[in-house]
Amino acid sequence: MQNEKVIGRSNIVERTFSFALRIVKLCRRLEQTPGATRSLALQLLRSGTSIGANVEEAQAGQSKADFVSKMAIALKEPRETRYWLRLNRESDGADAGSLDILIKEASELANILGAIVSKARRTSRP
Repeated sequence: MQNEKVIGRSNIVERTFSFALRIVKLCRRLEQTPGATRSLALQLLRSGTSIGANVEEAQAGQSKADFVSKMAIALKEPRETRYWLRLNRESDGADAGSLDILIKEASELANILGAIVSKARRTSRP
């Protein structure tokens, strides 16, 4: 059982890091475009990289409540990221195909993080 927890946590840590890396690469391209696209890229960069940073922080939580709190913050970020990705897609800021893949991944991360938060809350109650 303990091994499953470590593997599960490792997977979400790696998956959010990989997602952040893809966001960084996308934002580098978007920042080359003047105007609104550049501003949207900065918002996207903040939210897209924050997911993994908060998941990483949660791994070092000082208590179960601290872990849940940090994971709940991480859960908010893919939703915001999805918003910025959709806005970029609809405003023709980047290739729609590559954005659709990232939108799907942001949705999946939100679902996974939601399940982690829900389970952690259930197991921390007396």
